[in-house]
Formats: sequence, C-alpha cells, structure tokens
Amino acid sequence: MEFLMSTAIGVLTAAGIYMVLRLRTFPVIIGTSLLSYAVNVFLFASGRLALNAAPVLRDGIEVYTDPIPQALVLTAIVISFGMTAVVVIMALGSYLSAGEDLVDVPARDAEIPTAPHALRGEAVE
Repeated sequence: MEFLMSTAIGVLTAAGIYMVLRLRTFPVIIGTSLLSYAVNVFLFASGRLALNAAPVLRDGIEVYTDPIPQALVLTAIVISFGMTAVVVIMALGSYLSAGEDLVDVPARDAEIPTAPHALRGEAVE
C-alpha cells in the first residue's frame, strides 16, 4: 500500500511539474491542480493508512487513524477548487485582452524603461 501511494504521489508531482513548465496557460493551470492533488494525497497518507480503523483513539482499540490530515485534505480541496476557478478567470481575461495565452513575456515587452523621463513618456533630447 505504501509503495502504491508513494508511486502515485511521485507520478502526480512529476506530471504537475512538467505541465507547469509549459508555455501556455491551460497546461499551467492543470499542472498546479496536479501538484495540489499530490500534496493532498501526501497529507492523506501521512495520517496512517489503515483499513477499517477508527478515526479516533478509543479504549481497547489499538489501530486508529489520525483525523487531522483528513480535515486538512478536505479544506485543501475546497481552497484549491476556489483558487483554480480564480486562476481560470484570470487566464481567460488575459487571453481575451492579449489575444494569446503565452505564459512568458514576449521579447518586445521585456524592455522596461529605467530612466525617469521614459517612465513619464517624455521625449529624450
């Protein structure tokens, strides 16, 4: 069971990092979702993987699972769903305003004026 969980966490993390390094916004959003799933599975696995075990320690029961990671994962799922919705709306707005969905800055926009007169839009003499 531990090998299966560690393999699942590793595959989710590797796929998430690969997708985050893409140049388009949609794969980056999918990659961050995969990374959050990997963290959720890791947190869930840290609460002692045991089948048919009570979630709280009681008298006479030796095998139990920790309920805190389960609560953390439930909270993380809700927060990651909300943040994914916000990022999708931001990416859609960026695509509609710029006409492309590239993540990196094009070379023509990378030149930032550093002189004070250039920032105010004044001409250089």
